[in-house]
Amino acid sequence: MAQCSNEAQDRREGLSTLTGTLHATGCETMQRSETRILTTHAGSLPRPVELTSLFARRVRGQAVDPAAIAAQGRAALRAIVGKQIETGLDVIDDGEQARDSFVLYLRHRLTGLGGTGARSTHADLDKYPAYKAEFQGRTAGKDTVSNRAHLPKAVGAVAYADPSAIEGELRDFRAALDEAGGGYVEPFLTAPSPGIIASIVQNEHYDSFERYLDALSVALQVEYEAIVRHGFLLQLDCPDLALERHTSYRDRPLGDFVGFVELVVTAINNALRNIPRDRVRLHVCWGNYEGPHDCDVPLADILPPILKANVGCLSLPFANPRHEHEYRLMRHLADDQLVIAGVIDTQTNFVEHPEVVADRLQRVAAAVGDPRRVLAGTDCGFDTSAGMGRVAEDVVWAKLRALTEGADIASRRMFG
Repeated sequence: MAQCSNEAQDRREGLSTLTGTLHATGCETMQRSETRILTTHAGSLPRPVELTSLFARRVRGQAVDPAAIAAQGRAALRAIVGKQIETGLDVIDDGEQARDSFVLYLRHRLTGLGGTGARSTHADLDKYPAYKAEFQGRTAGKDTVSNRAHLPKAVGAVAYADPSAIEGELRDFRAALDEAGGGYVEPFLTAPSPGIIASIVQNEHYDSFERYLDALSVALQVEYEAIVRHGFLLQLDCPDLALERHTSYRDRPLGDFVGFVELVVTAINNALRNIPRDRVRLHVCWGNYEGPHDCDVPLADILPPILKANVGCLSLPFANPRHEHEYRLMRHLADDQLVIAGVIDTQTNFVEHPEVVADRLQRVAAAVGDPRRVLAGTDCGFDTSAGMGRVAEDVVWAKLRALTEGADIASRRMFG
Protein backbone atom coordinates (compact mmCIF):
# COMPACT_ATOMS: atom_id res chain seq x y z
CA MET A 1 0.00 0.00 0.00
CA ALA A 2 2.50 2.60 -1.18
CA GLN A 3 -0.43 5.00 -1.60
CA CYS A 4 -3.94 5.04 -0.20
CA SER A 5 -6.90 4.16 -2.36
CA ASN A 6 -8.54 6.83 -4.56
CA GLU A 7 -11.64 6.84 -2.37
CA ALA A 8 -9.58 7.36 0.78
CA GLN A 9 -7.43 9.97 -0.95
CA ASP A 10 -10.53 11.97 -1.93
CA ARG A 11 -11.82 11.90 1.64
CA ARG A 12 -8.40 12.85 2.98
CA GLU A 13 -8.08 15.83 0.64
CA GLY A 14 -11.50 17.02 1.73
CA LEU A 15 -10.47 16.75 5.36
CA SER A 16 -7.25 18.67 4.72
CA THR A 17 -9.21 21.43 2.98
CA LEU A 18 -11.43 21.67 6.04
CA THR A 19 -8.72 21.61 8.71
CA GLY A 20 -5.81 23.21 6.88
CA THR A 21 -2.21 22.49 7.73
CA LEU A 22 -1.13 22.16 11.34
CA HIS A 23 2.48 23.14 10.73
CA ALA A 24 1.81 26.74 11.69
CA THR A 25 -0.14 26.19 14.89
CA GLY A 26 2.52 27.79 17.05
CA CYS A 27 3.06 24.54 18.97
CA GLU A 28 6.55 24.15 20.37
CA THR A 29 8.79 21.26 19.50
CA MET A 30 8.50 18.21 21.73
CA GLN A 31 10.54 18.89 24.85
CA ARG A 32 13.94 17.22 25.23
CA SER A 33 15.78 16.33 28.40
CA GLU A 34 18.05 19.35 28.07
CA THR A 35 19.29 19.62 31.66
CA ARG A 36 17.76 16.53 33.29
CA ILE A 37 15.92 13.36 32.27
CA LEU A 38 12.23 14.20 31.86
CA THR A 39 9.63 11.72 33.08
CA THR A 40 6.39 10.55 31.51
CA HIS A 41 4.32 7.37 31.12
CA ALA A 42 2.49 5.46 28.40
CA GLY A 43 -1.02 6.82 28.86
CA SER A 44 -3.58 4.93 30.93
CA LEU A 45 -3.74 5.22 34.71
CA PRO A 46 -6.06 3.49 37.21
CA ARG A 47 -9.70 4.54 36.96
CA PRO A 48 -12.03 4.87 39.96
CA VAL A 49 -13.97 1.70 40.80
CA GLU A 50 -17.34 3.38 40.28
CA LEU A 51 -16.38 4.65 36.82
CA THR A 52 -14.99 1.25 35.84
CA SER A 53 -18.26 -0.36 36.88
CA LEU A 54 -20.24 2.04 34.69
CA PHE A 55 -18.00 1.29 31.71
CA ALA A 56 -18.30 -2.47 32.25
CA ARG A 57 -22.09 -2.35 32.54
CA ARG A 58 -22.36 -0.30 29.35
CA VAL A 59 -20.19 -2.77 27.41
CA ARG A 60 -22.40 -5.65 28.63
CA GLY A 61 -25.41 -3.85 27.17
CA GLN A 62 -26.95 -2.70 30.45
CA ALA A 63 -28.63 0.68 30.71
CA VAL A 64 -26.20 3.33 31.95
CA ASP A 65 -26.81 7.05 32.22
CA PRO A 66 -24.39 8.80 29.81
CA ALA A 67 -24.45 11.90 32.01
CA ALA A 68 -23.20 9.83 34.97
CA ILE A 69 -20.28 8.50 32.94
CA ALA A 70 -19.43 12.00 31.71
CA ALA A 71 -19.57 13.53 35.18
CA GLN A 72 -17.51 10.79 36.81
CA GLY A 73 -15.04 10.88 33.93
CA ARG A 74 -14.46 14.64 34.39
CA ALA A 75 -14.01 14.24 38.13
CA ALA A 76 -11.53 11.40 37.60
CA LEU A 77 -9.68 13.51 35.03
CA ARG A 78 -9.19 16.42 37.44
CA ALA A 79 -7.95 14.06 40.12
CA ILE A 80 -5.52 12.21 37.85
CA VAL A 81 -3.96 15.43 36.51
CA GLY A 82 -3.28 16.58 40.07
CA LYS A 83 -1.91 13.21 41.08
CA GLN A 84 0.58 13.17 38.20
CA ILE A 85 1.84 16.64 39.08
CA GLU A 86 2.08 15.70 42.76
CA THR A 87 4.13 12.63 41.83
CA GLY A 88 6.61 14.77 39.89
CA LEU A 89 5.88 13.61 36.36
CA ASP A 90 6.87 16.07 33.66
CA VAL A 91 4.93 15.06 30.53
CA ILE A 92 1.40 14.16 31.61
CA ASP A 93 -1.96 13.21 30.11
CA ASP A 94 -5.58 12.66 31.09
CA GLY A 95 -4.96 9.08 32.22
CA GLU A 96 -7.57 7.99 29.63
CA GLN A 97 -10.13 8.41 32.39
CA ALA A 98 -13.02 9.24 30.05
CA ARG A 99 -12.36 6.18 27.86
CA ASP A 100 -13.26 2.59 28.67
CA SER A 101 -10.38 1.21 26.58
CA PHE A 102 -7.32 2.61 24.84
CA VAL A 103 -8.83 1.51 21.51
CA LEU A 104 -12.44 0.37 21.82
CA TYR A 105 -13.68 3.77 23.01
CA LEU A 106 -13.83 4.46 19.28
CA ARG A 107 -16.87 2.20 18.98
CA HIS A 108 -18.75 5.28 20.25
CA ARG A 109 -17.12 7.62 17.70
CA LEU A 110 -16.87 5.71 14.43
CA THR A 111 -19.66 4.80 12.03
CA GLY A 112 -19.90 1.37 10.43
CA LEU A 113 -19.27 -0.73 13.57
CA GLY A 114 -21.77 -3.30 14.81
CA GLY A 115 -22.52 -6.97 15.30
CA THR A 116 -20.29 -9.27 17.34
CA GLY A 117 -16.69 -9.92 16.37
CA ALA A 118 -13.96 -12.28 17.53
CA ARG A 119 -10.24 -12.03 18.26
CA SER A 120 -7.45 -14.60 17.97
CA THR A 121 -5.74 -15.62 21.20
CA HIS A 122 -2.05 -15.02 21.84
CA ALA A 123 0.24 -17.84 20.81
CA ASP A 124 2.20 -17.76 24.06
CA LEU A 125 -0.95 -18.36 26.12
CA ASP A 126 -2.00 -21.33 23.98
CA LYS A 127 1.50 -22.72 24.38
CA TYR A 128 1.03 -22.99 28.16
CA PRO A 129 -2.51 -24.25 28.84
CA ALA A 130 -2.08 -24.41 32.62
CA TYR A 131 -1.04 -20.78 32.70
CA LYS A 132 -3.75 -19.83 30.22
CA ALA A 133 -6.43 -21.25 32.54
CA GLU A 134 -5.03 -19.22 35.43
CA PHE A 135 -4.78 -16.12 33.23
CA GLN A 136 -8.40 -16.38 32.09
CA GLY A 137 -9.64 -16.80 35.65
CA ARG A 138 -8.16 -13.55 36.92
CA THR A 139 -11.07 -11.36 35.91
CA ALA A 140 -13.85 -13.72 36.96
CA GLY A 141 -16.49 -11.81 38.89
CA LYS A 142 -14.82 -8.45 38.30
CA ASP A 143 -16.14 -5.43 36.47
CA THR A 144 -13.79 -5.08 33.51
CA VAL A 145 -13.74 -3.93 29.91
CA SER A 146 -11.89 -6.45 27.77
CA ASN A 147 -10.23 -5.88 24.41
CA ARG A 148 -11.28 -9.45 23.58
CA ALA A 149 -14.93 -9.71 24.62
CA HIS A 150 -18.03 -7.88 23.31
CA LEU A 151 -16.14 -6.84 20.20
CA PRO A 152 -17.84 -5.09 17.27
CA LYS A 153 -17.13 -5.71 13.58
CA ALA A 154 -16.85 -3.34 10.64
CA VAL A 155 -20.20 -3.88 8.93
CA GLY A 156 -20.48 -0.57 7.05
CA ALA A 157 -18.46 2.40 5.86
CA VAL A 158 -16.12 3.62 8.60
CA ALA A 159 -15.95 7.36 9.27
CA TYR A 160 -15.54 9.68 12.24
CA ALA A 161 -19.15 10.33 13.17
CA ASP A 162 -18.97 13.56 15.14
CA PRO A 163 -15.87 15.62 16.04
CA SER A 164 -17.68 17.01 19.08
CA ALA A 165 -16.68 13.89 21.06
CA ILE A 166 -12.94 14.47 20.76
CA GLU A 167 -13.38 18.24 20.98
CA GLY A 168 -15.21 17.88 24.29
CA GLU A 169 -12.55 15.53 25.63
CA LEU A 170 -9.83 18.01 24.69
CA ARG A 171 -11.65 20.94 26.29
CA ASP A 172 -12.09 18.95 29.51
CA PHE A 173 -8.38 18.11 29.58
CA ARG A 174 -7.39 21.73 29.00
CA ALA A 175 -9.73 22.86 31.76
CA ALA A 176 -8.21 20.34 34.17
CA LEU A 177 -4.71 21.54 33.29
CA ASP A 178 -5.73 25.17 33.77
CA GLU A 179 -7.28 24.32 37.12
CA ALA A 180 -4.04 22.60 38.18
CA GLY A 181 -2.16 25.80 37.38
CA GLY A 182 1.09 24.30 36.08
CA GLY A 183 3.74 22.11 37.67
CA TYR A 184 4.31 20.02 34.56
CA VAL A 185 6.42 20.45 31.40
CA GLU A 186 4.10 19.33 28.61
CA PRO A 187 0.75 17.55 28.06
CA PHE A 188 -0.02 14.70 25.68
CA LEU A 189 -3.05 12.70 24.63
CA THR A 190 -3.23 9.19 23.19
CA ALA A 191 -5.03 7.76 20.16
CA PRO A 192 -4.80 4.27 18.64
CA SER A 193 -3.19 3.38 15.35
CA PRO A 194 -5.44 2.30 12.45
CA GLY A 195 -3.68 -1.07 12.57
CA ILE A 196 -4.74 -2.02 16.09
CA ILE A 197 -8.37 -1.16 15.32
CA ALA A 198 -8.20 -3.19 12.08
CA SER A 199 -6.75 -6.11 14.07
CA ILE A 200 -9.31 -6.09 16.89
CA VAL A 201 -12.40 -5.01 14.90
CA GLN A 202 -12.64 -7.50 12.07
CA ASN A 203 -13.58 -6.30 8.58
CA GLU A 204 -16.81 -7.55 7.01
CA HIS A 205 -17.48 -4.54 4.78
CA TYR A 206 -14.45 -3.61 2.66
CA ASP A 207 -13.23 -5.75 -0.21
CA SER A 208 -9.63 -5.70 1.03
CA PHE A 209 -7.67 -5.14 4.21
CA GLU A 210 -5.90 -2.24 2.51
CA ARG A 211 -9.18 -0.38 1.86
CA TYR A 212 -10.29 -0.99 5.45
CA LEU A 213 -6.99 0.35 6.76
CA ASP A 214 -7.27 3.39 4.49
CA ALA A 215 -10.77 4.18 5.76
CA LEU A 216 -9.61 3.89 9.37
CA SER A 217 -6.63 6.16 8.78
CA VAL A 218 -8.88 8.85 7.25
CA ALA A 219 -11.30 8.59 10.18
CA LEU A 220 -8.53 8.76 12.77
CA GLN A 221 -6.96 11.74 11.06
CA VAL A 222 -9.80 13.79 12.55
CA GLU A 223 -8.78 12.81 16.07
CA TYR A 224 -5.03 13.07 15.48
CA GLU A 225 -5.27 16.60 14.09
CA ALA A 226 -7.68 17.77 16.79
CA ILE A 227 -5.25 16.69 19.54
CA VAL A 228 -2.35 18.62 18.02
CA ARG A 229 -4.50 21.61 17.12
CA HIS A 230 -5.43 21.97 20.79
CA GLY A 231 -1.75 22.19 21.70
CA PHE A 232 -1.14 18.65 22.97
CA LEU A 233 1.44 16.11 21.92
CA LEU A 234 -0.10 13.17 20.10
CA GLN A 235 0.87 9.68 21.25
CA LEU A 236 -0.05 6.92 18.82
CA ASP A 237 -0.67 3.61 20.57
CA CYS A 238 0.55 0.92 18.16
CA PRO A 239 0.77 -2.45 19.91
CA ASP A 240 -0.23 -3.99 16.58
CA LEU A 241 3.26 -3.33 15.21
CA ALA A 242 4.59 -6.04 17.57
CA LEU A 243 1.65 -7.81 19.24
CA GLU A 244 -0.03 -9.03 16.07
CA ARG A 245 2.94 -11.25 15.21
CA HIS A 246 1.87 -13.72 17.92
CA THR A 247 -1.86 -13.00 17.50
CA SER A 248 -3.28 -12.40 14.01
CA TYR A 249 -0.08 -13.54 12.27
CA ARG A 250 0.84 -16.37 14.65
CA ASP A 251 0.59 -19.06 11.94
CA ARG A 252 2.03 -17.06 9.05
CA PRO A 253 5.60 -16.36 7.91
CA LEU A 254 7.54 -13.50 9.44
CA GLY A 255 7.65 -11.77 6.06
CA ASP A 256 3.86 -11.53 6.01
CA PHE A 257 3.88 -9.81 9.36
CA VAL A 258 6.63 -7.39 8.36
CA GLY A 259 4.47 -6.58 5.31
CA PHE A 260 1.58 -5.83 7.69
CA VAL A 261 3.80 -3.48 9.71
CA GLU A 262 4.79 -1.68 6.51
CA LEU A 263 1.12 -1.27 5.51
CA VAL A 264 0.20 0.15 8.90
CA VAL A 265 3.16 2.56 8.98
CA THR A 266 2.15 3.86 5.54
CA ALA A 267 -1.42 4.36 6.80
CA ILE A 268 -0.10 6.16 9.89
CA ASN A 269 2.03 8.47 7.79
CA ASN A 270 -0.96 9.29 5.59
CA ALA A 271 -3.00 10.18 8.67
CA LEU A 272 -0.15 12.34 10.00
CA ARG A 273 0.42 14.18 6.76
CA ASN A 274 -0.57 17.58 8.22
CA ILE A 275 1.14 17.14 11.60
CA PRO A 276 4.78 18.02 12.32
CA ARG A 277 6.70 14.88 13.25
CA ASP A 278 8.10 16.53 16.37
CA ARG A 279 4.59 16.68 17.83
CA VAL A 280 4.10 12.90 17.67
CA ARG A 281 5.37 10.04 19.83
CA LEU A 282 4.68 6.43 18.89
CA HIS A 283 4.27 3.63 21.42
CA VAL A 284 4.98 0.02 20.45
CA CYS A 285 4.63 -3.03 22.70
CA TRP A 286 4.01 -6.77 22.59
CA GLY A 287 0.75 -6.66 24.53
CA ASN A 288 0.17 -5.28 28.01
CA TYR A 289 -0.44 -8.57 29.75
CA GLU A 290 1.56 -10.79 32.06
CA GLY A 291 2.44 -13.94 30.14
CA PRO A 292 5.38 -15.99 28.87
CA HIS A 293 5.92 -13.70 25.85
CA ASP A 294 8.33 -16.25 24.39
CA CYS A 295 6.50 -16.04 21.06
CA ASP A 296 7.17 -12.29 20.75
CA VAL A 297 8.80 -11.07 17.56
CA PRO A 298 12.28 -9.60 18.21
CA LEU A 299 12.45 -5.83 17.97
CA ALA A 300 15.26 -6.18 15.45
CA ASP A 301 12.84 -7.78 12.96
CA ILE A 302 10.32 -4.94 13.06
CA LEU A 303 12.38 -1.87 13.86
CA PRO A 304 13.35 -1.03 10.24
CA PRO A 305 9.73 -0.47 9.06
CA ILE A 306 8.79 1.19 12.37
CA LEU A 307 11.57 3.72 11.87
CA LYS A 308 9.83 4.81 8.66
CA ALA A 309 6.98 6.27 10.72
CA ASN A 310 7.02 10.05 10.50
CA VAL A 311 7.26 10.62 14.26
CA GLY A 312 9.68 12.43 16.51
CA CYS A 313 9.78 9.94 19.37
CA LEU A 314 9.45 6.21 19.99
CA SER A 315 8.14 4.79 23.27
CA LEU A 316 9.38 1.25 23.88
CA PRO A 317 9.40 -1.24 26.79
CA PHE A 318 12.82 -1.97 28.28
CA ALA A 319 11.82 -2.96 31.82
CA ASN A 320 10.11 -6.32 31.27
CA PRO A 321 12.45 -9.32 31.24
CA ARG A 322 11.64 -10.35 27.66
CA HIS A 323 12.70 -7.10 25.97
CA GLU A 324 15.03 -5.32 28.38
CA HIS A 325 18.10 -6.22 26.29
CA GLU A 326 16.76 -4.55 23.15
CA TYR A 327 17.73 -1.06 24.31
CA ARG A 328 20.94 -1.59 22.31
CA LEU A 329 18.96 -1.11 19.10
CA MET A 330 18.33 2.54 19.97
CA ARG A 331 21.57 3.38 18.18
CA HIS A 332 19.51 3.08 14.98
CA LEU A 333 17.24 6.04 15.77
CA ALA A 334 17.41 9.06 13.49
CA ASP A 335 19.63 11.82 14.85
CA ASP A 336 16.65 14.02 15.72
CA GLN A 337 14.47 11.32 17.28
CA LEU A 338 13.80 10.91 20.99
CA VAL A 339 13.06 7.72 22.88
CA ILE A 340 10.82 7.21 25.87
CA ALA A 341 12.56 4.34 27.62
CA GLY A 342 10.20 2.02 29.46
CA VAL A 343 12.05 1.53 32.76
CA ILE A 344 9.02 0.62 34.90
CA ASP A 345 7.22 -2.71 34.37
CA THR A 346 3.43 -2.22 34.27
CA GLN A 347 2.61 -5.90 34.90
CA THR A 348 4.26 -6.52 38.26
CA ASN A 349 3.64 -5.13 41.74
CA PHE A 350 7.36 -5.01 42.44
CA VAL A 351 8.35 -1.38 43.01
CA GLU A 352 11.55 -0.82 41.09
CA HIS A 353 14.46 0.60 43.08
CA PRO A 354 15.40 4.10 41.87
CA GLU A 355 18.98 2.92 41.35
CA VAL A 356 17.69 0.24 38.98
CA VAL A 357 15.69 2.88 37.11
CA ALA A 358 18.79 5.07 36.86
CA ASP A 359 20.94 2.21 35.57
CA ARG A 360 18.39 1.40 32.89
CA LEU A 361 18.24 5.02 31.78
CA GLN A 362 22.01 5.28 31.58
CA ARG A 363 22.18 2.18 29.38
CA VAL A 364 19.58 3.59 26.99
CA ALA A 365 21.31 6.98 26.89
CA ALA A 366 24.63 5.31 26.07
CA ALA A 367 23.01 3.41 23.20
CA VAL A 368 21.36 6.56 21.84
CA GLY A 369 24.55 8.55 22.30
CA ASP A 370 22.87 11.61 23.82
CA PRO A 371 21.00 11.73 27.17
CA ARG A 372 19.05 14.78 25.97
CA ARG A 373 17.16 12.50 23.60
CA VAL A 374 16.00 10.13 26.36
CA LEU A 375 12.88 10.41 28.54
CA ALA A 376 12.00 8.05 31.38
CA GLY A 377 8.71 6.22 31.02
CA THR A 378 6.75 3.04 31.63
CA ASP A 379 6.60 -0.11 29.52
CA CYS A 380 2.90 0.45 28.80
CA GLY A 381 -0.22 1.82 30.48
CA PHE A 382 -1.40 0.72 33.90
CA ASP A 383 -5.09 0.26 32.97
CA THR A 384 -5.29 0.02 29.19
CA SER A 385 -8.85 -1.34 29.48
CA ALA A 386 -10.91 -0.34 32.47
CA GLY A 387 -10.44 -2.77 35.35
CA MET A 388 -7.81 -4.89 33.59
CA GLY A 389 -4.73 -3.42 35.29
CA ARG A 390 -2.50 -5.91 37.12
CA VAL A 391 -0.87 -3.38 39.45
CA ALA A 392 -2.73 -2.13 42.53
CA GLU A 393 -3.48 1.58 42.44
CA ASP A 394 -1.31 2.51 45.42
CA VAL A 395 1.56 0.51 43.97
CA VAL A 396 1.15 2.31 40.63
CA TRP A 397 1.95 5.63 42.28
CA ALA A 398 4.84 4.13 44.23
CA LYS A 399 6.29 2.86 40.94
CA LEU A 400 5.86 6.29 39.33
CA ARG A 401 7.60 7.94 42.30
CA ALA A 402 10.45 5.47 41.81
CA LEU A 403 10.51 6.55 38.16
CA THR A 404 10.97 10.21 39.08
CA GLU A 405 13.56 9.40 41.78
CA GLY A 406 15.50 7.17 39.39
CA ALA A 407 15.44 9.86 36.71
CA ASP A 408 16.87 12.33 39.23
CA ILE A 409 19.72 9.94 40.01
CA ALA A 410 20.44 9.36 36.33
CA SER A 411 20.31 13.11 35.71
CA ARG A 412 22.92 13.80 38.38
CA ARG A 413 25.16 11.12 36.90
CA MET A 414 24.82 12.28 33.28
CA PHE A 415 24.29 16.03 33.59
CA GLY A 416 26.17 16.80 36.80
